[in-house]
Formats: sequence, C-alpha cells, structure tokens
Amino acid sequence: MIIGVPKEIKAEENRVAVVPGGVETLAAGGHTIIVEQGAGTGSGFGDQDYERAGAIIAFSHEQVFLESDLILKVKEPLPSEYPLLRPEQVLFTYLHLAASESLTSSLAGTGIIGIAYETVQTDDGYLPLLAPMSEIAGRMAPQEGAKYLEETYGGRGVLLGGIPGVPPANVAVLGAGNVGRNAARIALGMGAAVTVLDINPRKLRAIDEAFQGRLVTMIADNYNIRVVITQADLVIGAVLVPGRRAPKVITRDMLKLMRSGAVIVDVAIDQGGCVESSHPTTHHDPIYIETGIVHYAVTNMPGAVPRTATRALTANTLPYAIAVADKGWKKAAADDLSLAKGVNIVEGRITYKGVADAFNLPYTPVQELL
Repeated sequence: MIIGVPKEIKAEENRVAVVPGGVETLAAGGHTIIVEQGAGTGSGFGDQDYERAGAIIAFSHEQVFLESDLILKVKEPLPSEYPLLRPEQVLFTYLHLAASESLTSSLAGTGIIGIAYETVQTDDGYLPLLAPMSEIAGRMAPQEGAKYLEETYGGRGVLLGGIPGVPPANVAVLGAGNVGRNAARIALGMGAAVTVLDINPRKLRAIDEAFQGRLVTMIADNYNIRVVITQADLVIGAVLVPGRRAPKVITRDMLKLMRSGAVIVDVAIDQGGCVESSHPTTHHDPIYIETGIVHYAVTNMPGAVPRTATRALTANTLPYAIAVADKGWKKAAADDLSLAKGVNIVEGRITYKGVADAFNLPYTPVQELL
C-alpha cells in the first residue's frame, strides 16, 4: 500500500503522524511511504531521517494526497485539503466530527473512509489513541492556567501554589477521566487546592484513592458545579463523551458567578467545548476574556510540545496503521472491533452513532459495510 504522511497545516501544529522508526517498520512490511518535505521538522525529525528509514520525500502537499491510498495525519483536514481527498482513500487521524457539521458534510462529500483516532475503543472502554494526548493536555492545563492567572493576561494575579502565609489557588477540575486525573496530578504538584467533579462515583472513588485524599471530590450536578466554580481561580474542563459533542456544563449565566479574572481552560474544545462561552483558539492567540473570565480553548494543546507528543502518539497509532496497511481497512476493522469503532465515515455514510446523532444524519452501522 502507498501511505502518505503530509505536513500538518493547522496553526502551530508541529506534530507528525509517523516517526522515522515507524516508517522503517512499514517499509519492512513492503509498503511505500511518502513523507512531505519538512513534515517532521517541528518534532525533531529531518527529511534525511525519513529517507534513511526508507521514505520517499514529496516536495508538495498535493503530491502526498494524490499518490497515497492511506493518509496518516494528526489533525482533521482543513478546507484547503478537502479537494485533495478522493473516493475510497483512507484517512486515519483525529477527526472530532461531532464538533463540526461543516467538516462532517465536507468529508462525506469526498467519498473517503475516515477512521478517527479518538473513537478507537477497546471492550473495556479504553481509548488507546486518545489516551496519550489526553494525558499531555491534562498535564498542560494547570501550567497554562497558572500562566494566564497572571494579571498581565487579565487574570486574578494569583500564584497557583501560594506561599507560606498566603493560601494557594483553588482549582476545579470538571471530569475525573484521563484528562482530569492528569490535570489534578499537576495542579496538586504545583501546590494548588484541587476539587474534582464527575458524574461517576466510581471515578471519584478511584481518583480519591489514587491521590490518598489530598483533593476534594464531588458529584458533578449543576448545584455542585455552580458552588465550586464561584470559589475557583482556575477551572479545567475535562469532560468527555467519546465521539460525541461535549455537554455544556458551564453556561454563560454561570460565568457571572465566578471571580473576575478567573481562568477557564476548556480541554474539551476539540469536541465542541464543555463551556457555553468557549470557542476555538490557537497557540498564537490562545485566550480571550468574556464576562471578566479568561478563556483558554486551544484545540491542539499537545501541538505545543511535539517532541513529546509525536512520540507518544505514534507509539500507539502505529500498530493500527500497520493493520490497515497490511489488510486493508475492511479486513482490519473486521478483525479488530476496537478499530471498527474508529470508523466514522465510509464513502458518504456516517458510521459512528455519536456523529450521526449530533447532526440528525442517517446512521449506518459499520458492521453492515464490512
């Protein structure tokens, strides 16, 4: 199979979909790998590294799409890339379709097979290709929040860890999943007072045991959320419903109850955001202020640490990419139900229920197409 690895064109996205070691493994399996010139530079990999691993270097973005049967990316295609996609081509990347009807309809119109990293899911509910980026985003959230709490950026002017004689900042983490656990870990490590809220008592029990009671846990009903955010200096939105649009757990009316200069880091923004007032931002222009509250809603947080993120991502995606390349997407999905759950769109048909439900579109179970 001919596998294409284009350079990411999303703003400040420096990750790459395959490291040179992955190229070597794919090439050893008899596949041809085309890597766009400069695709790995932001992650510390030069074109020569890819050539030595067996890749062909393409000198244009268009060439990668034109010549490849399987496209490996990191982020969803941008509008300028839609015309480059063709029917029956397989696109394997983070798609986050439920957050964008225009992206969903555009990709449906191309006739591609879209496999989303974020909905590949094992029988026990684990999301193996989302997990490493969730860990990174979760660990980044407190450090970004601490930065924008500085008065320079419109924040409250509060030091996250406080000092002896001055109390630390209050951090509220909404969601006790992968992002939430990692956010709580770093916030505690920075000396903050941390409260974690979730709708699942089992997750709260697990996080309480993991941190040996050093944080407060609460059920995430509307009342508790309102109470906690009114006292919070930093709120981290870590809400996830796999493959679906994130629920809005903080409304605009709730913002009025918060302390002026408090910071919200909405890690759920890739899935539409869990804060009603959130809209996507970039690393170049990461924040805005609404109702006196600083909002940070960068859609590709791990893109800021590509030397870590690329290695973490590709270590997990490569086995699935090999399966698709070796067997073709149908056989690979039929043999591995976790991969089948990643198939979101097939030649115009929506094959992931969460995406279909988000936009009231017809749903076709992927099993009918295998």
